[in-house]
Amino acid sequence: MTLDDRIDSTPPLRAGVVGLGWAGTQHALSYSAADGVVLAGLADPAPTRLAAAAAELGPEETFERWEDMVARDDIDIVSVAVPNASHHAIAIAALEAGKHVISEKPISVNAELAQQMVDAARANDRVLEVSYNHRRRADVQWIQRYLADNPIGHVYHATASWTRRNGIPGLGSWFTSKALAGGGPLIDLGSHVLDIVLNLLGEPKVTRVSGVAYGELGRQGIGGAAAVNPGSTGSDNPFEVEDFASALLRLDTGGSVRLEASWAEFSKTKEDIEVELKGTTGGVRLFVRDYATSGTIQVFRIEAGRPVEVTPDVPVPAGHHAAVIDDFLATIRSGAYANSYGEFALHRTRVIDAVYASAAAGHEVEVQQ
Repeated sequence: MTLDDRIDSTPPLRAGVVGLGWAGTQHALSYSAADGVVLAGLADPAPTRLAAAAAELGPEETFERWEDMVARDDIDIVSVAVPNASHHAIAIAALEAGKHVISEKPISVNAELAQQMVDAARANDRVLEVSYNHRRRADVQWIQRYLADNPIGHVYHATASWTRRNGIPGLGSWFTSKALAGGGPLIDLGSHVLDIVLNLLGEPKVTRVSGVAYGELGRQGIGGAAAVNPGSTGSDNPFEVEDFASALLRLDTGGSVRLEASWAEFSKTKEDIEVELKGTTGGVRLFVRDYATSGTIQVFRIEAGRPVEVTPDVPVPAGHHAAVIDDFLATIRSGAYANSYGEFALHRTRVIDAVYASAAAGHEVEVQQ
């Protein structure tokens, strides 16, 4: 029996979404477009936003309290798309109620809470997925296939960065609160490129890190994204996180990664995503400026005894969140949940915790395993 046959012969999965900002709306749209899924509920504490989303998306029911939706026996899936500090409570409640959970990244604000989420997923045998949607970009997927067919030897060093010149996402908002966000661009943007590079490298373990973190521009009230509260930190929400972080990561393969993330810096960067792998027989680079949708890949190799550069044409359509949801649904329908309890996201959070710890201590630290 094929997967399509199983979808046709089983009751539809019933999904609920908590949080109706941009990310939550993408989850809801993806469920609405998926075969064998019913958008059963939307939850958000803001009545106006909840009503507007319901008018656009047409769920069966709406809830101002997420607890009421999670308690429903007829909900199979819960998407968590709220500020980082709330991921843990909602995910734990949903997992213990027997729901499968997909959360926006990061899995939580620190590894201790993330471990509790993974433990709850394992104890209840439910899928816990984290929405690292950028690994589903068409160019990243192309690189993954290229490496499978054209090994580049031992990758001894890699770089992974997401840097902005002027893009703090809401000075004075929850993004700049240490308690609500857990950190700044490292946990916001850096977690995405960390996910990409570890995935492309075959999931090595990061063993030690040496990191630095600075909040020089944000504390001055500059560097805010132009569309969101530019030029002010807000009297009730001081800038408590970094606006720039950089780290050297040591891998259990003997290789290393330079990880960097910024929301604001006086530099040539604009809105740049870069992942580069340096192997003993070749190399590959992803470079995305201003969310470019083509011309983002360079391949470096030897042909006929001479070094060459190849620039494949790989269009990059939108819709990465839909790909995450599709993978999540496929895992649920497979019935095989082992290794789908959020373990990969837990390791990424442990790495980020270690970078912050190293920056605070001023020396290299071990990553918890």
